[in-house]
Amino acid sequence: MKKTLAALASATLIAALAACSSSRHEATEKYYLVVLNSKLAYWQAAGAGLDRAARGLGVASETVGPDTYDAQAEVQAFRDAVAKKPAGILVSAGDPTLMKDPIDAAIAQGIPVVTIDADVPGSKRLTFVGTNNYQAGLMGGRTLAERLHGKGDVVVYTMPGQNNLDERLQGYKNILAEHPQIKIVRVVDVKGTPSIAFDTTEEILKGKSVPDGFVCLEATACQEVADVLDRNKVDGKVIVAMDSDANTLTWIQKGKIAATIAQKPYTMAHFGALILDTVHHYKLPTLEGNWSEDTRSPVPVFVDTGATLIDKGNVDAFLKAQTPAPSGN
Repeated sequence: MKKTLAALASATLIAALAACSSSRHEATEKYYLVVLNSKLAYWQAAGAGLDRAARGLGVASETVGPDTYDAQAEVQAFRDAVAKKPAGILVSAGDPTLMKDPIDAAIAQGIPVVTIDADVPGSKRLTFVGTNNYQAGLMGGRTLAERLHGKGDVVVYTMPGQNNLDERLQGYKNILAEHPQIKIVRVVDVKGTPSIAFDTTEEILKGKSVPDGFVCLEATACQEVADVLDRNKVDGKVIVAMDSDANTLTWIQKGKIAATIAQKPYTMAHFGALILDTVHHYKLPTLEGNWSEDTRSPVPVFVDTGATLIDKGNVDAFLKAQTPAPSGN
């Protein structure tokens, strides 16, 4: 933890100094954010973070990617961005296996790449900026176990193979291992499509017994779960969600979702852009260093942007604490 904080403090100082040196920027300098589903509020928040950083630096920025869950289309969007020879690229990988080679190819061309939200740890990306997803899973697991009073059947909604979601699930599993009377009875692949979560939950309610808990490892599924349970007047179930979409927070206020874990996509993209800008203007000897093992690495392996547990007790305070969205383009 101390190493992470030290790295974050160092990177913050460097980025702050970089932001103050706007005179060094060129009109052609541009940074891209490549995302998996550009219509999600989560990624729109990240795009706003990128744009705010770019305005402060006096450079151009653009968020690109498919408007539905499509890992292959995201890879193509990344390749298209690389072809434009940008100053740097931020990317959240829907499929780390598919994204590894394109990232490595960008690095080989001298284009800095930083992953945010969902990492590609086997790639040559410079650093990862995002949530400690394993710790987020532990946080959710503790909340689930407490609300279930140590026993019950649970359904998990996720997208297997996406690195950040797999890490969250492992965190949950490690906590639930301490509570043998809580069992994950089904794992649902929502494939990035909210209607799958809705339809599957309706199907589950038609079964012989309804699970006691529902866990969502991505942003949209638990809104659908809460809606289905509400429509069918099913009460007393524990729902632990992910992220802080408006609908999720509304369901918490209504008492249908027990808790959610809020991330900071705006911060991820904003800080990631500042790192890219620093690397672009203060060239590294090589972009292909073994940063994870180099004790004199100029970049941290991981920057933890933090996560917040929100429930009915603090949801109103959480909403009041949000910084208003910046005006202008």
